[in-house]
Amino acid sequence: MSDHYSNTDTGSKPADPYTDKNLQEPGLQEKIEGLNSFADRCKFCMMTTKMNDGNLASRCMALAGKENTVDFIFHTNTESGKTDDLKANPDINLGFLNNTGEWASVSGEAIIETDRDAVKKHYSPALKAWLGDLGDGIHNGEADDPRIALIRVKTKTAQYAVSYVNSVTSTFQVVKGAVTGETPAVNKLRHLSEDECNQARSGSS
Repeated sequence: MSDHYSNTDTGSKPADPYTDKNLQEPGLQEKIEGLNSFADRCKFCMMTTKMNDGNLASRCMALAGKENTVDFIFHTNTESGKTDDLKANPDINLGFLNNTGEWASVSGEAIIETDRDAVKKHYSPALKAWLGDLGDGIHNGEADDPRIALIRVKTKTAQYAVSYVNSVTSTFQVVKGAVTGETPAVNKLRHLSEDECNQARSGSS
C-alpha cells in the first residue's frame, strides 16, 4: 500500500511531472546559497505558529538576520500573540513568496531571545514605528525597550523553488506547456533535509 495519497495509476509516466522535471540535487553549499539568496531578496515571509486552541496563525514578518548558515532571525514584541504561541509550541513554518511565483518553505523550531546584547546587535530604528513610544522613558521603541526580543528559527527542513530563466521565458514555457501538455522545466526545485541542515550548521561553527 502506498504511504501517500493517490487516486490514479499513471503507469510508467511520472504522476507529478512538474516535480520530476524541476527537482534538483546540487551540492549542499549551492542549495544553502540558493535558499539564503532568495530569503534576502524577499525580505518578508509569512510565519505560521500554532495557537493555544490548536488553530494555525500566519503573520507577515521582516527578516532581521541569518546565522549558522541555515537559521533565521526575526524581531518580536514580547507582549504579542505570536510570542505566546511560540512559548507554548515552538514548531514553526516560514513561507517566502515573490510576485513571480518563486517560493520557499522552512520548517523549524523557534526560540525567543531576550538577551539585550543580541537584541541591540539586530536592532533596527524602524521597530519604533511598530512598537510606538508609550511615553514612560522605557517602552519607547529604542534598543533598550524590554518589549523587543528576537525569534531565532532553527531550520529543520526546507524546500524552495527559484527560477533559472527570466520571466518572459518562463511565461513562454508555461504557455507552451498549456498547449502541448509538456510540463515546463523553469524552476530550481530543491529540498534540504534535517541531516543536511545539521551538517551545514555544524560546518559554520
